[in-house]
Amino acid sequence: MSVSNPSFEKLLDYEQRSQAFEPGLATGALHGGEWAGVIFRIGDERLACSMQQVHEFLPIPTFTPVPGTKPWILGLANVHGDLLTIIDLSWYLNGERSTLSMRTRLLVASLSGRPVGLLVDEVFGQRQFVSDEGKKARLPAKSPLRDFVHKQYRSGNDVWHELDLDTLFSTTEFLNGAAA
Repeated sequence: MSVSNPSFEKLLDYEQRSQAFEPGLATGALHGGEWAGVIFRIGDERLACSMQQVHEFLPIPTFTPVPGTKPWILGLANVHGDLLTIIDLSWYLNGERSTLSMRTRLLVASLSGRPVGLLVDEVFGQRQFVSDEGKKARLPAKSPLRDFVHKQYRSGNDVWHELDLDTLFSTTEFLNGAAA
């Protein structure tokens, strides 16, 4: 007699998908047209970034301010033996400093091979989206995200905007963190 165990079934599914993984697929793409991302919040905006772009998310470490930088560059921290530049993403995008809470996290990504920590209000975890269900993002004309969000995905009642870190990391303003 066979007994169904949902936890075992889920683990078996994870194992089968990991064995079927093929390096070199499009950024964030999985088999079957799925797209995997880390989902998070900045203010009222629900955002997602490709798991290929975000290496980890972690609580805010102790950091040291760096004189002579833009105010949205909070400082440097030693994380896993690497110097991590910490950037308040809300402050950069909206001009409004993030309110720190127990839910505030850093999304760790790479900029030219160096780790960058993007301060966000809350990380909800990981989610998979169906690539074909991505629609053109609908953002207000004055939204600071317009240049960095091109697609959105619906999951239940929630709409998640895909934040393109490659575009963000290639803007002149973001790359020039020196104070004027």
